[in-house]
Amino acid sequence: MVHFFQQVVREQERNPRFALGLICRVKGSSPQKQGAKALFFPDDRMLGTLGGGCLEAEVRRRARQALVSGQPETFELTLDHDFGWDDGLICGGTVFGLILPQAAEASGIWSTLARRDQTRCWGVRGDFSIAWAGEGDESGWLYRETVSPPLALWIAGSGHIAQAVAPLAQELDFEVTVFDDRPELANADHFPDEVHLRVGNWGDLLATPLPAQPALGLIVTRGHQHDANVLAEWIHKPFLFLGMIGSKRKSRLIREGFLRRNIATAEQFARVASPVGIDIGATSVQEIAVSILAQYVQKRAEHCARALALA
Repeated sequence: MVHFFQQVVREQERNPRFALGLICRVKGSSPQKQGAKALFFPDDRMLGTLGGGCLEAEVRRRARQALVSGQPETFELTLDHDFGWDDGLICGGTVFGLILPQAAEASGIWSTLARRDQTRCWGVRGDFSIAWAGEGDESGWLYRETVSPPLALWIAGSGHIAQAVAPLAQELDFEVTVFDDRPELANADHFPDEVHLRVGNWGDLLATPLPAQPALGLIVTRGHQHDANVLAEWIHKPFLFLGMIGSKRKSRLIREGFLRRNIATAEQFARVASPVGIDIGATSVQEIAVSILAQYVQKRAEHCARALALA
């Protein structure tokens, strides 16, 4: 996946003149959330989305004017019957946002954010300038945002489920690592170049420490016993979320074995999602991958919401 700030850097190399539109606050129901962004260019192109329909059309109109005048502005749009009926945007909420026609001047900030190598906070000050926001620097901001490295997704197993999950997970902005002892499957013929492949004996692989950023785990090896062996180690690692493929019966049998042999407690096993995935009636490998990643995207959103509440 190409993150928004990476897209900003790419576009800036081709066209250094654009306006940044963003939603800095939402009240009530709206088609997009706080932090939604889009770039508006003089040729009327747009990159990103603020929610579509009349909302986006109105911001696009204002962005064109801002590019001509050079003046930034705030906007407040209520998506009621009067404003949004024609486009079906009658959510009833109010969207507060900013239009920044001089956003290209912050190229250094965009380049740094595009690397996503560490957690950084940026924002828009009351005078519409774009700047880094430090700890304790709470007042005088129209908008602040923390940008972190992508969450890690560790996948144990490199079979057909992993091969379907990994590229889709990358498109959904996870940093993916696949672990397996089978080099004939865990290789670049079956996975995109950006996927990290760890191949070796399971003893060494399972001793790998978690990365610095929060991580989620998925166990999809070639059999119940291999799944159980991985789970016996990973259940003790501080994953944000851990899921294992299989049936309810398989999960019950592994749980009973873990409790009997004191491998894990009932509380620890209760934190494992097994069967993993949201029930969408999936049958094909691709559908199973969608059902799994829908759950992982949901867990990531919950984590981000908790982090935002604590900020």
